[in-house]
Amino acid sequence: MTATTLLPEGWAPPIGYSNGIAVDRGRIVFVAGQVGWDAQQKFHSEQIAPQFEQALRNVLAVLAEAGGKPEHICRITAFCCDKPAYLAARKELGAIWRRLMGKHFPAMSMIFVSDLLDNPGKIELEATAVVP
Repeated sequence: MTATTLLPEGWAPPIGYSNGIAVDRGRIVFVAGQVGWDAQQKFHSEQIAPQFEQALRNVLAVLAEAGGKPEHICRITAFCCDKPAYLAARKELGAIWRRLMGKHFPAMSMIFVSDLLDNPGKIELEATAVVP
């Protein structure tokens, strides 16, 4: 699989994500929204950073079931119901990202919502990957 980052001519490079990813071949894997609970569906924190880390670990665990790795993720959509907490935690979230994803930055969207289904969830991540 060859993944190419898409950056239109004259555009400033985005920070922490890609505007688009093109993939030439592979198996598409869709990962449903994952919240910050463990394998037994228990939250261990009400804070956004630990929930983000667990949600990302959950995405990666589901992806691994399909033989995928972090670098196979082409798109992540994040749903967050606490914008001030997200903004305050950006540096910590970046460190978590680099620890789990390295310097791989897929196409991403951040959507702020009024609430999530699973309480006390603060953030939910869904992903699309292409596994060679």
